[in-house]
Amino acid sequence: MNGVARVGEASSTDKSARTTAQIEADITRTRTRLAATLDELAVRVHPTTVSAQVKAKAVAAVEEKAGRAYVAASGLVEQARAQFVDEKGRPRKERVVPAALVGAGLVLLVVSARKRRKG
Repeated sequence: MNGVARVGEASSTDKSARTTAQIEADITRTRTRLAATLDELAVRVHPTTVSAQVKAKAVAAVEEKAGRAYVAASGLVEQARAQFVDEKGRPRKERVVPAALVGAGLVLLVVSARKRRKG
């Protein structure tokens, strides 16, 4: 074998050199690692852990979408604001007055429609 041992295989001199105590210690270490692995797997697949992970992912997705919606809304508000103020932040009367009149007209229309329904 050219003096090279395969993974998981010990050479014949290694096998004869190991004592019973060493073999038992290896078995104990392997059992301990296996128990730790099984404990970790049990925690990972426990319903509480799974539901917490699903909840965390859902919350993250909602927060991401809410953040994107906020950024989009902020951009729209800024665009609308830019229509009614100049570069120095002063109101543009030629645009504010017509918009205010349209808004007042809509309010009067809604109020008048409600009065007709009631009376």
